[in-house]
Amino acid sequence: MTTLGLEDSLVLALARGVADPGPDMPESLDWAADIFARASWTGIAEPGDAMAGHLVASLGAAAALACLVEAHSVTRLVQSLAAAKAESVDPRELEAALARWHPRLLSDAAILSLRQAARLSVRMLRAGDRGWPTGIDDLGVHAPIALWARGSEAALVGLSRSVALVGARAATGYGEHMALEFSAGLVDRGYAIVSGAAYGIDGMAHRAALASGGLTVAFLAGGVDRFYPSGHDALLARISEVGVVLSELPLGSPPTKWRFLQRNRLIAASTLGTVVIEAGHRSGSLNTAGHAAALARPLGAVPGPVTSPASAGCHRLLREFNAVCVTSADEVVELLGSMTPGADSMPGLTEPLELRVPEMIRVLDALSKRSKRTAPDVARRSGMSVPITEAMLGLLQLDGAVKQGDEGWTKN
Repeated sequence: MTTLGLEDSLVLALARGVADPGPDMPESLDWAADIFARASWTGIAEPGDAMAGHLVASLGAAAALACLVEAHSVTRLVQSLAAAKAESVDPRELEAALARWHPRLLSDAAILSLRQAARLSVRMLRAGDRGWPTGIDDLGVHAPIALWARGSEAALVGLSRSVALVGARAATGYGEHMALEFSAGLVDRGYAIVSGAAYGIDGMAHRAALASGGLTVAFLAGGVDRFYPSGHDALLARISEVGVVLSELPLGSPPTKWRFLQRNRLIAASTLGTVVIEAGHRSGSLNTAGHAAALARPLGAVPGPVTSPASAGCHRLLREFNAVCVTSADEVVELLGSMTPGADSMPGLTEPLELRVPEMIRVLDALSKRSKRTAPDVARRSGMSVPITEAMLGLLQLDGAVKQGDEGWTKN
């Protein structure tokens, strides 16, 4: 017998290597097929792919993958969604999604990734599993189809009481000192520390948590077998021993700029709140802050010297984003208690458009300040359909983030 074109025994063995059956779904071929399909989808679709999320949520991971394997037409897929009483989709967007998924439809890649995960004791988590960060479900169709976890299950459980500490890679001595104080202070108060393992503020937040005997979690923009940055190999190895390293990408996946930006949404969504310790005016940590604000998570920022460019982003958050000024771990705890995760909105939130809509971030990532690019070229680079790309370009132009010339689009 076969499942998704593979021998049943192989699918079962691969699933057993990365997951344990639960009381709601005991070991069976259906359970194994779901594990294998979700593992495959993490390599087929880029992080945050809304169409992939919609198909998997509506049809189930295995059935959605079978549609790809059997090369179902757009019309047939639309009919399947209608039969499942799912929300309708734009056929043009579905066609564009199929075009970008098919080149990655390689069963050997999923098999290799699952075998490597089993060798490294990496577990695959699905929504509803013990340790799954429930806050991530607030991302809707942009939520991960699965998460790859390398480390302690206790640290996963600790995500239910965690704080994101993020900031600039080019941190100053002041920023690193504040990261140490906040991380150690929050650990002493029973919170886990979540960050992205980058140089600067992230690394200091992780180190301070470890030194204080606390739990810390690192989200990566590539596979959990490819520690990045390489200068943090020892740090990430230690986190994987006593904390946990997480990624929505399969083992072997390299980090890319777009994946870093998408990784930030997981840091914001999985925690009770986000605190930006130190950030320049256009720091990548502001992207994490934007996701936190869009999800109505508490957002704090640490003030710095008004003459320091390294704190300009924090001051921007305080002035323009209704972030709360925090100067100690106690004030962070107070911030977390003042707001309820999942609230409809943050009062007075006026974040720029590019921080609110993931598709806009992808379009900006595909643009250049010097080279003019046409909408179809931007669509190809961003992995989106041309109509959606054109719509995002129009909104970004209204926001003043891009401009259109005779030969194409550029960043401002």
